[in-house]
Amino acid sequence: MYGGFWDNLKNAFRHSDNSLYKLIAINILVFFGLLIVRVLLTISGLGDIYQAALSHLTMPAYLPKLATQPWTVFTYMFLHEGVFHILFNMLFLYWFGLLVHQYLGSRKLANLYILGGLFGALFYVVIYNLAPYFSQSVETSMMLGASAGVFAIVVGAATLTPNTTFFLLIIGPVKIVYIAAFYVILSFANSIGANAGGEIAHLGGALLGYLYITQLRKGNDWGVPVQKVGIFFENLFSRNQSKVKVSYRKAKTTSSGGFGSFSSKSNPSTIAKNQEATQEEIDMILDKIAEKGYDALSKEEKRKLFEFSKK
Repeated sequence: MYGGFWDNLKNAFRHSDNSLYKLIAINILVFFGLLIVRVLLTISGLGDIYQAALSHLTMPAYLPKLATQPWTVFTYMFLHEGVFHILFNMLFLYWFGLLVHQYLGSRKLANLYILGGLFGALFYVVIYNLAPYFSQSVETSMMLGASAGVFAIVVGAATLTPNTTFFLLIIGPVKIVYIAAFYVILSFANSIGANAGGEIAHLGGALLGYLYITQLRKGNDWGVPVQKVGIFFENLFSRNQSKVKVSYRKAKTTSSGGFGSFSSKSNPSTIAKNQEATQEEIDMILDKIAEKGYDALSKEEKRKLFEFSKK
């Protein structure tokens, strides 16, 4: 990353390798955009128009309705209406997303979020249409929120580096694998509650997060299609800009958030320019991290990763 949280958020769209802040920025901008529209339309006596428009962006569980608005499998994962809803989603996205970005890079972080959202949507639709418990509510059920994508990142981070510790207020140090397990169990317990659809989507996102990392360790990146689409749009919007060197995977040696902190240390020695790592070498190093973890790197590999991350 490039600086402090607010500085990174403010400049989210000026860099090509910081999908964490792009995702947070998009969610926040959509939230406040919809909030302004909602207030203005409601004051004008046109609140029904807002609700009608929102219903075309939220995802329905009922298959015939979903067939008429298929784009909602994507738009729903960037929508929030409640302040606490978006607040907790963005906090979890930030805390656990820092870990994923550190170990796997920007593009794979985006892959996890998008695939988690899509898989959560699929899980939601399948369960609502097959489980007898939801037969009376399937036609009217709608879903919105980033939770499925966020859960994919939470479980993905816990699968990738389960022994990383967050320091929680009152409780103290807790390994993230236990934090992830707690929230997955909580979602399962609430899957027959008032927010059943959202909780089911959480479970789908969590399952995707686990499978994505385990498959990545075997050399299978399920996010390649998502990555190609992202690269296409990046190239589309940067076509008229000056050519710059772009890296989609970087490592950060120390990261921290309000929820907790974690660190991995390296020794950044001075290096001559003719010894700088190439993108291919960095890719190989990051593949090694995904397979064996950061501690498996040699001092030279850690040095190259650190120097490359400062570019």
